[in-house]
Amino acid sequence: MTRFEPTIIAFVCNWCTYTAADLAGTSRLSYPPNVRLIRVMCTGMVDPQYVIKAFLEGADGVLVSGCHPGDCHYINGNFKARRRIKLLKTILPQFGFAPKRLRLTWIGASDGIQFAEVMHTLANQVRALGPNEAKLKMVI
Repeated sequence: MTRFEPTIIAFVCNWCTYTAADLAGTSRLSYPPNVRLIRVMCTGMVDPQYVIKAFLEGADGVLVSGCHPGDCHYINGNFKARRRIKLLKTILPQFGFAPKRLRLTWIGASDGIQFAEVMHTLANQVRALGPNEAKLKMVI
């Protein structure tokens, strides 16, 4: 039997986390190949519908990651994202998804090592939760 490898969708801020991901790559730091980055200009632009759609279409885990609070290029986008993620974690069980499948992090542009570590940690956490039920229903 093969080991379950989760599909993780990561909505990342163009200015910080995406740059950290690029730094991780150019520094030859490894992170799980099953992470799919979606670059957004700001985490404040990540609509909760995008997160729910990612889960409904089979993502095993979702990460929203951007600039540290107070360092947002769009002034308060990361505060907006924090409020949205908090709300999403309360309503995800209504859709049948564990709140632990969703994570919000702040990763600065120079934190390539932290980016790789967060990706490994998230992949391990989601792997422990098992496959997304929506994905299993799509396969059957």
